[in-house]
Amino acid sequence: MISFRVNDQTVQFGDAPDTPLLWVLRDHLQLTGAKFGCGIGQCGACTVHVNGKAQRSCVLPISRLEGKSVVTIEGLAASETQLHPVQQAWLEEDVPQCGYCQSGQIMATVDFLQSHPEPSDEDINSKLTNICRCGTYVRIRKAVHKAARLTAEAK
Repeated sequence: MISFRVNDQTVQFGDAPDTPLLWVLRDHLQLTGAKFGCGIGQCGACTVHVNGKAQRSCVLPISRLEGKSVVTIEGLAASETQLHPVQQAWLEEDVPQCGYCQSGQIMATVDFLQSHPEPSDEDINSKLTNICRCGTYVRIRKAVHKAARLTAEAK
C-alpha cells in the first residue's frame, strides 16, 4: 500500500505500483483537472506538483510517491473564493481557448515563478515547455507577467 497526500488529504493506493499518478488522480480520486495529452511526459497537460515541484504525472509511477505531497489544479487555490495569483492572471488575460492544456500550463507557471519571480519573455519561452495546441502562447506569456506582478503584490 502506497500512502501519500493529495491536496492536503492522505490517500492510499494498493494496486499496481507502476500505475502512473495521472490515472490514480483521474480514475481513483476523481480529480480530472490534470489531462492526458501525450502519455510520454512531453506536452505537459498532466502537470501537477509533487513536493512543490512541477511533474508530468502521466509518466510518474505511483511507487515513487510514498510519503510525498501532491497538489493538483483542484487544490491550488487558497479557497473557493480566493484564486491563486496565476489562476487570477489566467482569467484576467482570457488565456484559454479550448482550455484542455490550461491546468497543466497553470501548474507549470506556479513552479516557474518560484525560481523566476521577474521573468523575461526569453525565460518564459525557454523554461515553460508545456504545449498549447490552440497556440495561445502570446496570452500565456502576458498572463505569466501579470501573475508575477500579482504574486509580488501579495507578498
